[in-house]
Amino acid sequence: MTDPKKPKPAKTSKPENGGKTDKSNTRWVAAGAAMGIGSAALVAALLYTNRDKGKGEAVVKHDGPQPESD
Repeated sequence: MTDPKKPKPAKTSKPENGGKTDKSNTRWVAAGAAMGIGSAALVAALLYTNRDKGKGEAVVKHDGPQPESD
């Protein structure tokens, strides 16, 4: 029999999330959000440079600025 006045031992089991803290989980979420935003920015930049500006060909097909001759 157990003594009713004796305190129960504290539970020492591991947390359900494998011992990771909320701060660690927040970092992973922030890193994932940053990757998503970065990849969306790259896609938007590629779409912008390859769009047809009414001249019949994409911007990347045009010649760049030419150096001035003396």
